[in-house]
Amino acid sequence: MPQIIPHLDFYDFEEMLTSSQKMMSATLRSYLSTKVEKRIPEFFEREEFPIDCVPELGALGVLGANLDGYGLPGVDSISYGLLMRELERCDSGLRSFGSVQGALVMYPIHAFGSEEQKEEWLPKLGQGTAIGCFGLTEADGGSDPSAMKTRCEDKGDHYLLNGSKMWITNGNLADVAVVWAKLGDGIRGFVVPMKTEGVTARRMKGKMSLRASVTSELYFDKVKLPKSALLPKSEGLKSALACLSQARYGIAWGALGAAESCFTEALDYVKDRILFAKPLASFQLIQKKLATMATDITQAQLLALRLGQLKDSGKLHFAQISMAKQANVAMALRTARECRDILGANGIMLEYKSMRHMCNLESVSTYEGTNDIHSLIVGAHLTGIPAFS
Repeated sequence: MPQIIPHLDFYDFEEMLTSSQKMMSATLRSYLSTKVEKRIPEFFEREEFPIDCVPELGALGVLGANLDGYGLPGVDSISYGLLMRELERCDSGLRSFGSVQGALVMYPIHAFGSEEQKEEWLPKLGQGTAIGCFGLTEADGGSDPSAMKTRCEDKGDHYLLNGSKMWITNGNLADVAVVWAKLGDGIRGFVVPMKTEGVTARRMKGKMSLRASVTSELYFDKVKLPKSALLPKSEGLKSALACLSQARYGIAWGALGAAESCFTEALDYVKDRILFAKPLASFQLIQKKLATMATDITQAQLLALRLGQLKDSGKLHFAQISMAKQANVAMALRTARECRDILGANGIMLEYKSMRHMCNLESVSTYEGTNDIHSLIVGAHLTGIPAFS
């Protein structure tokens, strides 16, 4: 069995994992390292997503892995977190795909959908034969999703959807969208097939981050939806935020993969790089940087593990997810920047991983709630005083 954490298992993290968890993680890592990782720089450069890997991820049981029924694996939360970590170890774009597919599309259908919606979409999404996207964010909304302008009107025998969404991962790849819109005085979720008349996806190009991921704008112009499109158990904005909690949990784990990837690259590099007739690894400044990063990553590993234990016990609070998302992503971004610096001029080249991870993590720090917003969520929990307005 290969090491789950190459070069870095300072607090025997691996000993706390079950054999099943180790095997699942190692299997995905083996697939990604042999079939995907070497191609990621090419996809990153071309601003394309490696869509050919989606059915393979489905066959490996990665998509919606923590959901049960409908042919889905129903694995525990730590196993799911380990899968997200392996995806992001390869590239944040892959983990973003996995998060959107599983946490933002399959989860709301599983949690809030009708039996017909579940039977129609969950098997296909889980197998990777269909792709989903999640429409919540709008151009003028940002960190305030309650300010959404997208509306769905009840026309008696159907709904009429109008509006737009922005920063939508998988938008131009998707077969189905879970769209959140105002209905009457509340906010509800709808399952919208992308081929429905009046639905348009426009690709957003020119990104300097998450380039191996497709990001889109969605437009809805007098989109006629059957009454069966409504997610019947969705209850206002709290249902949409519940989806985000699922995704943020996966991000807290995914960030570990990016940080570990950068650390491994830098550690290997300084052992081989000869400067002033001795290995770069022998210099005090380098060893201090490595020790600091190893400490930060180890702390983040233990934070993610405890988060998973709380989730499986049913005791998890959304503020705990916010703390882990904010802390682990900030740690990963610091680590990526430090590793890029250690690599020197080589660090800016696409053949090395650290700067690609660094660029990606700038987006990860921003989406699913910015670093500052998550700090405020924790602050509100500590003080009892929301500071959002």
